Amino acid sequence: GEDFVIKIQGGDGGQLMNTRMHGSEDALAEIPCRKVAGRPQSRVLIGGLGMGFTLASALKHLGKTAEVVVAELVPGVVEWNRGPLGEKSGNPLQDPRTVIRMEDVAKVLQAEPNGFDAIMLDVDNGPEGLTQKANSWLYSAGGLSACAKALRPKGVLAVWSASADKQFSDKLRKAGFKAEEVQVFAHGNKGTRHTIWIAEKIKG
Repeated sequence: GEDFVIKIQGGDGGQLMNTRMHGSEDALAEIPCRKVAGRPQSRVLIGGLGMGFTLASALKHLGKTAEVVVAELVPGVVEWNRGPLGEKSGNPLQDPRTVIRMEDVAKVLQAEPNGFDAIMLDVDNGPEGLTQKANSWLYSAGGLSACAKALRPKGVLAVWSASADKQFSDKLRKAGFKAEEVQVFAHGNKGTRHTIWIAEKIKG
């Protein structure tokens, strides 16, 4: 079948994601969702719909009573996922556990203190690979503190990044998380290697 690619507009037009190489997007949801799947009526938040693979992975690893909230700013991304792109990820938007919120993930998490068992951020290229300056707050000390407040006790924050960043690990610890870096290949055990931070809330 056809492959789909999402590219960055302007600049060098770099590739943000494609439908063939999504191993790290799958892992972004699998790791935290496995940790919280046993909780009654678990509720998780995904920042950025992308090509739907993180959402599909979350649904796969959560129970029937779970709710997966997806914050997405771009209407076109949602439309494509409802159409031909959705077939690539198994049409996760059709799952009744999925709730789409057409707003900034930062606003969603700030509005719901103690609202989520897990938060998965696949916004931009990660803490140091930003293509949009507006995304920088999310990865700042203030943004990470807001994530901690939005998480329930022993909640899990997972952050995808195109590259490793030791300073970000330190930021997570200062925000009240026990953090570890996980290296994941884009496709099986080959392709580009990406970083996922798995940060468990240890305060509150």
